[in-house]
Amino acid sequence: MGVNWLVVGLSVSAALAFAVSTTLKKASASQVPKISGSGVRGVGGFLGRTVSHPLWLGGLLADGAGLALQVTALHLGALAVVQPLLVSGLLFALVLRHRHDWVISAQEVLWAGVLVSCLIAFLALSGSVSNSAQPSSADHLPAALAALAGVLTAGLCLSIARRRVPAGTRAALIGVAVGAVFAGTAALIKAATNVLTLHGPWAVLSSWQLYAVLALGGIGLVLTQLAFQAGPLTASLPAISTVDPLLSVAIGVLVYDEHLRRGPLSGTVLLALLLLLALAVIQLGKLESAEHIDTAVAAAR
Repeated sequence: MGVNWLVVGLSVSAALAFAVSTTLKKASASQVPKISGSGVRGVGGFLGRTVSHPLWLGGLLADGAGLALQVTALHLGALAVVQPLLVSGLLFALVLRHRHDWVISAQEVLWAGVLVSCLIAFLALSGSVSNSAQPSSADHLPAALAALAGVLTAGLCLSIARRRVPAGTRAALIGVAVGAVFAGTAALIKAATNVLTLHGPWAVLSSWQLYAVLALGGIGLVLTQLAFQAGPLTASLPAISTVDPLLSVAIGVLVYDEHLRRGPLSGTVLLALLLLLALAVIQLGKLESAEHIDTAVAAAR
């Protein structure tokens, strides 16, 4: 089975759009006043200020473009491939972060190279690089169990994050919840596009998958902003960027019967690649956080 380069191109383009969106939303989160209080009123005030902020609205437009590209990629390709490829958005975020000075450190180049190498190797070794001509249907029992596990994981993380925990821990916990929501949203998007192909537009408009996508998408937007404000980016971004692809691979295999290349050696190598990919994401997040701290110190002098 050869690489579906159209799916790869769509996924990478979606990653670029999401990187632009994340950059704008991070800037918005730093300008919008923090939540005053932990109740519904405080969250409501935060949401009102956020949705009227120009940078957040620009990020929302970029999100729309990225979502359209992601939907098409998920329809044509495998969930276990599209979602890991979206991690390439970190590379675009790296470029956007240095768009003024174009000075990228040796460590950033190193970990960016590791990330690219992991993605290329994953594509080459996974054997799950394109779907069959017919859209696949989700196995209902594994799908229900995966959805329940994702909801419980996200709920548990958010419940712990509400307690008195360090800012970094709170941001990481919310980031895990965001990653679970993103993976679940991608799985539902794939299910909705399959309904569209098999039964037509009227069927998808009356399907629960479409409205579940809209609901989870809205929840994901809110949780992302909360994660950015809860603590340092080095805690939230790695959590989001690792949980999403890892959980998506599991959902693709268990729910959609997407076949990764089997065998003890191939499985071990693929697992090692995913773990190395997660390490590269974490290191890039730490470097970005350190740069923000250095900039703030320099400005204070």
